[in-house]
Amino acid sequence: MHSTKHPIAIEDSVATLNLTSFHYGAPGRGKKVYIQAAIHADEVPAMLVAHLLRGQLEKLDAEGRIKGEVILVPAANPLGLSQVMHGAPFGRYDLSTGLNFNRSYRHVATALKTALAGRLGVDAAANVALIREFARSEVAAWEPADNAATLKKILLGMAIDADIVLDLHCDNEAVLHMYTGTPLVDVIQPLADLMGARVLLVAKESGGEAFDEACSRVWWDLADHFIDAAIPPACAAVTVELRGENDVNYDYAQQDADAILQYLAHQGVLDIPTTALPAAHCGPTPLDAVEPLAAPHAGVLVFRKRLGDQVAAGEPIADIVNPVSGQVTPVAASRPGLLFASTAHRHLLRGMHVCKVAGTDSFRSGNLLSS
Repeated sequence: MHSTKHPIAIEDSVATLNLTSFHYGAPGRGKKVYIQAAIHADEVPAMLVAHLLRGQLEKLDAEGRIKGEVILVPAANPLGLSQVMHGAPFGRYDLSTGLNFNRSYRHVATALKTALAGRLGVDAAANVALIREFARSEVAAWEPADNAATLKKILLGMAIDADIVLDLHCDNEAVLHMYTGTPLVDVIQPLADLMGARVLLVAKESGGEAFDEACSRVWWDLADHFIDAAIPPACAAVTVELRGENDVNYDYAQQDADAILQYLAHQGVLDIPTTALPAAHCGPTPLDAVEPLAAPHAGVLVFRKRLGDQVAAGEPIADIVNPVSGQVTPVAASRPGLLFASTAHRHLLRGMHVCKVAGTDSFRSGNLLSS
């Protein structure tokens, strides 16, 4: 094992910030796995899971039981961790630019469509190696204009050529759920089963250039472009939402870390005994079948349903209670589905986020992720 410090903010007279990554196994010996936690810096459950993974990976590495390469970034956003406003952490957006730390990653497929013209054939392994080589070069050529973009370049540079990318997050309040690319369902479903995910949300393009798609979507974009070449979906990238931001305890974290280690064992990365895959709690759900609900007016948010409940179309999920006017308005989904995520705030202004319901039938288009 070795660790690396990556400088992010290094100007004279400005606070210096570094990103730390931990490296296990040996590059080029097997599959490459990249795991990062809390790119939205105040996603504390993810950092606790990463802490437990670090202890186990150090032990396995010392025993020679890592058959590939594993990179772990246990606190992926030192910029966001330094942002505290009136005693409250504020890690979702970069305060200097207003941009989401999990958006606007470089989509290298655009450049590779030109750079790889006439160079790909029917040998899938050779194509994968060549695409990864050019993808690394494209990320290296990225010239970031600010510290947040520098951070994004460093993270993407470590992950762009990985076989497996696990991006660990948490929601405001939620059951455990995941986001991945539609072509990756078969390889990600076992992880969802091991972690007990209640929802597995899938899309070929969700919008906004989030980190996991910057790593994985390049493969099917190139496959769609070079139709005569053999290009598999060679990067299994997934965003894992580890319940809600206050679900910070050792029981959950150990359960999640153990499930991730089991998944890596099933993928041939770790030499540890494997257990049988548990029964699935969910199958893939189109991301465009998720209905986000907003407050119709200002007031106190009172939930009438619990996270994980199935709700019918038109069934009240919550009420918005205006204590001044006395107005009480129920909030309901237009389609049936599973209530899987909600806001942690209990007083809302008109238009603020209330919750999300995962249905089964696609009906949305455009940018499918919240800002």
